Amino acid sequence: TSSHARVGILNNPSSKIKEDNTAIARGILAAFLTQNNSNLKSFLSKLSKEETAKSLAAGTKILKFLIPGMDGNTFEKKYNTLGLDLIKTHQMFCQEVLKLLPGQMAVISNGR
Repeated sequence: TSSHARVGILNNPSSKIKEDNTAIARGILAAFLTQNNSNLKSFLSKLSKEETAKSLAAGTKILKFLIPGMDGNTFEKKYNTLGLDLIKTHQMFCQEVLKLLPGQMAVISNGR
């Protein structure tokens, strides 16, 4: 609700990290790296829907879910070049530093 709040996401998957089961995670990371805040919020809302996850799992390309106003070319380039190493690094941080179990969720706050 505030323009002064920041949101970040760390991935902590419970299954083996593969390209076919990380479409949403890679889409979120690519969007964070390439889009402005208003487009990012709308896109993340779209990605968080269960029907979107089912559609992606069935083979629909993530570009189908881009919203008007997004820089599709920049997003696509980042999405296609994001390696799985970044997600593996997130997973290691979550489990080794934050002491989360695989797949466990948490909210971390560092406010004033």
